[in-house]
Amino acid sequence: MGSSPRSYFNLFIWLVASFAIVEITMAGDPDILTDFVVPSNVTTVDGNLFTYTGLRVLVGAETPPAFKVLKVSMAEFPALNGQSVSYAALQFPAGTTNPPHTHPRASELLFVLDGSLEVGLIDTTNKLYTQTLQTGDLFVFPKGLVHFQFNADAQKPVLAISAFGSSSAGTVSIPSTVFATGIDDNILAISFKTDVATIQKIKAGLVPKP
Repeated sequence: MGSSPRSYFNLFIWLVASFAIVEITMAGDPDILTDFVVPSNVTTVDGNLFTYTGLRVLVGAETPPAFKVLKVSMAEFPALNGQSVSYAALQFPAGTTNPPHTHPRASELLFVLDGSLEVGLIDTTNKLYTQTLQTGDLFVFPKGLVHFQFNADAQKPVLAISAFGSSSAGTVSIPSTVFATGIDDNILAISFKTDVATIQKIKAGLVPKP
């Protein structure tokens, strides 16, 4: 007895759902089949492979003039390859912000080491969640969601550390991605319900100062 069209349809839906689940489960960093990955340019494996000293510059350092990120991803620390973790040190001078951005490949766990920091995230229903973090507080930004940080104190700097669930979390800066990648001014003006002159003014403000 042959199968009905309905049966074939149900089988098709099941296959589509199965492939979708597989894609979701494979969305993170790929698993490795060894304890760790040795970079091709390394000939001797010892404790140095697992050590990163690039954050020593923070010890006793003066506050930078603008917001600064010191990344410790697989690019800076090759031993992270296959380990699904990375790090960043965030320095906020008084009154500065880390503009709205996303990390497409990782969630972020932020720890405030010194100072008070305003943070916020926006979910996929466009609901905004905000919090004022004090020294010693932790805050999680779910993977892929738009979020930001702001040092509202006009006098004191803030130092924070972020841990990521990927060795290469990626960062998509919303202002730079929208206004500094060559999207036509007319498209942006229509999208933001404004005029071309305003769009050009915003773009000019995002050009790095020499």
